[in-house]
Amino acid sequence: MAKEKEFEEELRRGLKERHIQLIALGGAIGVGLFLGSATAIKTAGPGLIFSYIIAGIFILFMMRSLGELAVSYPVSGSFSAYANKFLGPLAGYITGWTYWFMWIVTCMAEITAVGVYIHFWLPDLPQWIPALLALVAMTVVNIVAVSAFGEFEFWFALIKVVTIVVMIVLGGLMICFGLGNGGVPIGITNLYSHGGLFPLGLKGIILSLVMVMFAYVGIELIGVTAGEAENPEKTIPAAINKVLWRILIFYVGALGVIMSIYPWNQLGTIGSPFVLTFNKLGITAAAGIINFVVLTAALSSCNSGIFSTGRMLYNLSLQNKAPKIFGKLSKRHIPFNGILVSFCFLFIGVVLNYLVPAQVFIYVTSVATTGAIWTWGIIVLAQLKFRASLTADEVTQLKYPAPFYPVSNWATLIFLVFVLIIMAFDADTRVALYVSPIWFGFLLVCYYAFGLHKSSDSSVSKDVS
Repeated sequence: MAKEKEFEEELRRGLKERHIQLIALGGAIGVGLFLGSATAIKTAGPGLIFSYIIAGIFILFMMRSLGELAVSYPVSGSFSAYANKFLGPLAGYITGWTYWFMWIVTCMAEITAVGVYIHFWLPDLPQWIPALLALVAMTVVNIVAVSAFGEFEFWFALIKVVTIVVMIVLGGLMICFGLGNGGVPIGITNLYSHGGLFPLGLKGIILSLVMVMFAYVGIELIGVTAGEAENPEKTIPAAINKVLWRILIFYVGALGVIMSIYPWNQLGTIGSPFVLTFNKLGITAAAGIINFVVLTAALSSCNSGIFSTGRMLYNLSLQNKAPKIFGKLSKRHIPFNGILVSFCFLFIGVVLNYLVPAQVFIYVTSVATTGAIWTWGIIVLAQLKFRASLTADEVTQLKYPAPFYPVSNWATLIFLVFVLIIMAFDADTRVALYVSPIWFGFLLVCYYAFGLHKSSDSSVSKDVS
């Protein structure tokens, strides 16, 4: 296939298969599962399990679309580069900068959270100190080598995975054999004894979809890693193929165990479901264990954010949609300038978070939620256009074709629009629908004011040999 400028990256392929596998796995497991699941359970009860399955199906369709593109064009610019080629320069520009901003805002919150989690053990330590140390440490990891990033993500993800697996296994023993309950099996009656499987009806399932979708933010990171994967044709499909099973095991399995052990209508008022479950098993250090896990989850998010923002600025520069300085690589083939700029924005964000009212910070963070939905939609649309551009013979030569094309594409797009509509019915999420147009409007003004629409010259829009 012909290559364009934004696909001619010079990054070093230092991510091994085990790195890609755990990055894909860790991207789908965030702090929301450990701390935020109680709120989601209050919204839908046991029906939340079905919400995760429903949303998981469309996330899988989106990931398969991403997989088809990533194997055909394994670049770190990923969805921004694909949007630029198949949907036009403006789409690539908006997608790249929106994804960059999404991670900057997310990392601001995560770095600040590190200070809160450390406060659990060191209550007298000012929160800004661990927040700053975390930012500096994760930045150093990213500028050393891509393999260092991969190694840290591997272990961060492994901690989360082991915690959930242990909870599911021990919880299962409690349900089936009465472990930690005096030898009396708890059973699964709590799943349907408090108003049935759908105690809050269809409305509960629908409203919980917003929180469920937000829990999946970061799963698309595997597309950004494709540009530095040692063998993308093998590692990307292997990681994506396991997405559905991960969703079923880690989300559905964990929540099923939790709501079997505790009545769902008690969970929203008595703390983290994971802490409660470990406590019931007689693990007295449960709160400390979960605090350590969410600390590593926050560090993982920060690590991933610095990685992806640096790569996105690098590829935007190749598209002529960001300053040329971001297109330069260090001797280790790392987009150092992009990482450094992201570090500066994150540093400002940590300071601002202590100076401005919390409500203002929530408004800015809301853009990240719609930014994720925008990115997922662009991935599906880009793959739709990519497949339509191929001849019948070229389709048969695809190494990792997305299934059910084009039905899965349109079904996923309709579902994403449906989630946006649901956001309008909740005061906490409705603000995102107000703030996001301001962000997109700002990008459009910059696009034309700085003449970026004129920079889409033949070096980008035309094939090169």
